[in-house]
Amino acid sequence: MTTQNPTLDAVFGALADPTRRAILAQLSQGDASVNELAQPFAMSQPAVSKHLKVLENAGLVERAIDKQRRPARLKAAPMKEAVAWLEDFKQFWTGSFDQLDDLLTTLKQERKDD
Repeated sequence: MTTQNPTLDAVFGALADPTRRAILAQLSQGDASVNELAQPFAMSQPAVSKHLKVLENAGLVERAIDKQRRPARLKAAPMKEAVAWLEDFKQFWTGSFDQLDDLLTTLKQERKDD
């Protein structure tokens, strides 16, 4: 089954990069300029701007204009759809782990019986 959802694809694409996840973590602490976001990384401001553009296109970040400054702001709402998609698999994984636990218990018991 293939379901196409461009918004979800964009969110997962944006979250796939560790630098973008780190930028989102920074923004969870409050708005920040490109210069402020670039400080913890060994990369240029234009490189950070490219990451911000990907995050903006995914709807995870918005940019405001504040005089000379263009602070970025986290918009976490699009992540809600990604979390909901992942939650659909939680039951599968929980069931798989329960089955593995049962198997390990059985194997352990068989070993004791030998």
